[in-house]
Amino acid sequence: MDSSAQDFQPTTFSVKLWPPSESTRLLLVERMTKNLSNKSIFSRKYGLLGQEEAHENAERIEHLCFASANEQFNKEPDGDGSSAVQLYAKETSKMMLEVLKKGPRIASESEAPIADAPLKPADTVLDISGGKRAFIEADEAKELLSPLTKPGNSYYKICFSNRSFGVDAANVAGPILESVKNQLTEVDMSDFVAGRPEDEALDVMRIFSKALEGAVLRYLNISDNALGEKGVRAFSELLKSQENLEELYVMNDGISEDAAKALSELIPSTEKLKVLHFHNNMTGDKGAVYVAEMVKRSPNLESFRCSATRIGPDGGVALSEALGTCTHLKKLDLRDNLFGVDAGIALSRTLPKLPGLVELYLSDLNLENKGTVAIVSALKQSAPQLEVLELAGNEINAKAAPALAEFLTTMQSLKKLTLAENELKDDGAVIIAQSLEDGHADLKELDVSTNMLQRVGARCFARAVANKSGFVHLNINANFISDEGIDEVKDMLKAGKNSLDVLGSLDENDPEGEPDDDEEEDDEDAKDDDDQDGLDSKLQNVKVEQDD
Repeated sequence: MDSSAQDFQPTTFSVKLWPPSESTRLLLVERMTKNLSNKSIFSRKYGLLGQEEAHENAERIEHLCFASANEQFNKEPDGDGSSAVQLYAKETSKMMLEVLKKGPRIASESEAPIADAPLKPADTVLDISGGKRAFIEADEAKELLSPLTKPGNSYYKICFSNRSFGVDAANVAGPILESVKNQLTEVDMSDFVAGRPEDEALDVMRIFSKALEGAVLRYLNISDNALGEKGVRAFSELLKSQENLEELYVMNDGISEDAAKALSELIPSTEKLKVLHFHNNMTGDKGAVYVAEMVKRSPNLESFRCSATRIGPDGGVALSEALGTCTHLKKLDLRDNLFGVDAGIALSRTLPKLPGLVELYLSDLNLENKGTVAIVSALKQSAPQLEVLELAGNEINAKAAPALAEFLTTMQSLKKLTLAENELKDDGAVIIAQSLEDGHADLKELDVSTNMLQRVGARCFARAVANKSGFVHLNINANFISDEGIDEVKDMLKAGKNSLDVLGSLDENDPEGEPDDDEEEDDEDAKDDDDQDGLDSKLQNVKVEQDD
């Protein structure tokens, strides 16, 4: 194993029986924080998390995994707790890997839910999410929610995120919420039952759902609650009463096929939805069909996120076709799914119907050359105002470069372009870089890392951005650029309008390495090899997950 991979150490435990002590749980959070924020083979590939973001994720992971392991322990009352400990370790490692692969939050990538936006004046917003994550008991719930009991209050938004409610606390909160539900328009119940046993968590959801039934909400966030179908149906009364939702967030909720079906059935109308986010679920192809039904009924969508949801070709086609009704779409995020070429082509047929697209995230979709060319050819005619485009990890090589270059020439509004983890080599780099050199005054970020580039390709990309006054970041890491080539890149940047500060890290560059010189075959002829490469990649991922 590469020595850099050793930076990401598997979690170890000193406990022998369940449950672990509070100090052991805190120690685990600190270990995960260190693993998530330290440089490793994963951070070099996906980006390095800051200390604060790493700690937030570590706490969230620990609470979710503790709840799952505790549920396992409760199913085996006569056991010694070893199976719960094993599940605790396995799930924390798995979720850490998911966080690392997602990468750090960046401004252009994240459309933050309203809960993360600057707060309204204190007399209209009640936000109890601040401070350390904590379990809320009945007395504390009464105190925290007391502002809602004052006559004539003007609260229209409440945020419970980051505080875990038990049944006793929920029973206190229920009547209070019911008394103000007619004035509420925004409710954030994300991550509000962390660490609770499943039965208790479901009871809490039902209490809150019943209390808020009939509230005319425009914003609802029920993310990070490990809902599954049971959780979705626990919110039945609230969901069935919503006909005016404009924003719905159901992220990291274990949304399977059955859960997606329940969600689609329970919400009576999505015609007013502008934001629908499903990131990081287990939706799959069959679940995607139900998500697609919701999308079809949401003609006013402006932001749709369905990334990391295990959707394959069939679900990708269904979802792509459904998006054709969303003619107001501005941001589309489908990253980290298993679409393949056919779903890519289906998406290319839909894109001309989305003339308002500003941000498009299509990384890690297995599009290959054929799917990529179809998509950029469609965009060339329909989205001249596109500002963000991500196509990383799609097996794109130099044969697609002419189509990409022709497309990029017309994309003069681009601010961020990501083509990382492809196989462009110098032949493709020369063509693409030339299309970026003239114009593109707004371009700020260019990521062509991990593309088998050598000296010539690196020089071309440096020349393309050197004189763009607003440019801020060039990533050419993890290539095969010689020391002489690196020096030339630096000289070009220094001679242009930018300083060396725009050049990203080169710690993964291999100046003595060389790309595979085997003659490239046509896509159809190389299908067997591509399939084998894909299998190897999946096996490597499995190995990493098991090691962690």
